[in-house]
Amino acid sequence: MCTGQHQWPAEASERAEIAGELEDLGFGAIWFGNAAGDLDLPAQILTATSRITAATSIINAWTEPAELVARRRVAIVRDHPDRLLLGIGAGHKESVEPRTGRRYERPYQAVVDYLDRLDKAIPPVPPAERALAALGPRLLGLARERTAGAVPYLVTPAHTRQAREILGDGPLLAPGQMVLLESDPTAARGAARAALAVYLRRVNYTRNLLRIGFTADDLADGGSDRLVDGLVAWGDPATVVDRLTEHHQAGADHVSIHLITAGGTPPLAQWRRLAAALSPPG
Repeated sequence: MCTGQHQWPAEASERAEIAGELEDLGFGAIWFGNAAGDLDLPAQILTATSRITAATSIINAWTEPAELVARRRVAIVRDHPDRLLLGIGAGHKESVEPRTGRRYERPYQAVVDYLDRLDKAIPPVPPAERALAALGPRLLGLARERTAGAVPYLVTPAHTRQAREILGDGPLLAPGQMVLLESDPTAARGAARAALAVYLRRVNYTRNLLRIGFTADDLADGGSDRLVDGLVAWGDPATVVDRLTEHHQAGADHVSIHLITAGGTPPLAQWRRLAAALSPPG
């Protein structure tokens, strides 16, 4: 279950209540989009729960100091062993350059350098506690060699199958799946296009979409129906679960659910509906 860090309420007690319910609903992990390097929110969520994993998706290698991340990790894993996963990525030129004033160049090397800094931290961040937001073969290979695995986003089950082939058996593969609980095709595709718009302006994503079989025509004018239906699992909860199952059948170990909602707060009502559909009968 993934939410943007900005969606969580400011009050610690409210955060704890939401996290506790997600754990009770049976979700295995809470993923934090655009995670801050101070790791304050994951730490609060872990303190409020007893089992669920807190995972960052992602810590941006351009904006979040590796030394800060490594330092904050120490206390968290001491208090909550085996429950923190650091998802790390290169971000996107379209957001990194305005934010940092730096040229977005050699993003692969930026991730390598970030991993090097995590390795040199005292104590170091072990590979088993980190994963990469890897889309293409080169970063997937790096994820295989230097982390626990890969956490790709805006992908299809076909990409999941390709990623598993590159990773091989063993490494974690946890794709993110956009989800919309709306069964009317016109309404669903309209909301999905609105949610996809920002991603279709980011070259890292569009390059990968072309690589996995979509065309320039699919990317034009807000996205073709084929693109929208391929990237967003929309419909009733059972239909959404079918898409999640496709990812698992293609080699995913875990699928993070990114719910498209109109509100700015965690969508508890929709999570409850999904949890009911995901729970085994009986």
